[in-house]
Amino acid sequence: MKLDNIDIEATLAKARKLLKEEEGLSPAVHATMEMLLMLVALLLNRVTLNSKNSSKPPSSDPNRVKSRRKPSGKPSGGQPGHVGTTLKKVDDPDDIRVLKVDRRRLPKGHRYTEVGFETRQVFDIDIRRVVTEYQAQVLEDEQGRRFVAPFPDEVDHAVQYGHRVKAHAVYLSQYQLLPYKRIQEYFADQLQIPLSEGSLFNFNRQAFEQLAEFEQITRQHLEQADVCHADETGINIDSQRHWLHCASNESWTLYLAHRKRGTEAMDAMGVLPRYQGILCHDHWKPYYTYTDCTHALCNAHHLRELTRAWEQEGQQWAKEMEDLLLINPATIYIAFRASGRRRNKAQCAGKGHSLAKRWNAGPAPA
Repeated sequence: MKLDNIDIEATLAKARKLLKEEEGLSPAVHATMEMLLMLVALLLNRVTLNSKNSSKPPSSDPNRVKSRRKPSGKPSGGQPGHVGTTLKKVDDPDDIRVLKVDRRRLPKGHRYTEVGFETRQVFDIDIRRVVTEYQAQVLEDEQGRRFVAPFPDEVDHAVQYGHRVKAHAVYLSQYQLLPYKRIQEYFADQLQIPLSEGSLFNFNRQAFEQLAEFEQITRQHLEQADVCHADETGINIDSQRHWLHCASNESWTLYLAHRKRGTEAMDAMGVLPRYQGILCHDHWKPYYTYTDCTHALCNAHHLRELTRAWEQEGQQWAKEMEDLLLINPATIYIAFRASGRRRNKAQCAGKGHSLAKRWNAGPAPA
């Protein structure tokens, strides 16, 4: 383990050696020095933890390495053979502007017949406020009785926000994660629509209430899924510590904010108590209280722990195991194809298995 190019382990080992060789120290002083050296080692281990080699969240690790990908040496941008995304003409443009030929500029003495059009399309956006006024007809009979046409059920105020304003505000708040102040500025600057914080809060609450049925559908799909991933992370709500629990697979995601981190919150979420598939998690003990499912451990967490054992403790076996976990049959297959040697995907899977056998047959971790 190194810190600012100082070999910490070598320095501590030298200090322990000098302490052992020092004669005349009382047992109390010797024990105190040993304890201080141990505390130094523990504190240095904590200082060198980061989001790559521990469960430390990336948000608290500004100097983190953001990707395990190695530089490929290729230029940035789309590579040869890459299927890119580009604009394509549409069959039903919103606005058509016909450009006429100025016949005054054409050569004289010829007859010209229209044979078609060449087309070019420009994709743009129209950011504007749309105000719809409902005018309810009022009729009056000869006796002075008035009859007013009914307004739509959702139009129940003299002035109010429409559904698209509410949906757009909720999208910016809950998906793009913009603060209320930024959303207010956007609506005022771009759309000339004033919004208060209270209105934004009410929009989010209305969306939450209307999504109750969808939340239950999501919960049912996750309960019946073959594989479910579960995790939790700390968040602050009104300056109070809470935990954001997540259960998900490739199609469905369910979140729950709760004051507790353990089984009380997991039970309240309502997925794990009845789950019988494969539950992938980070080895945290409360997950093992659910015994009807098969437990699988997250390799992303394994890789962080192995990185720590390799980088801070010099454990060679951890580096080899990390390399093994990063190998899969597809990558081995690609490597063999690049080398010109013929080997099918089944054989590549066997190659990965043989690597695992070699590691298992090796010496015990030091």
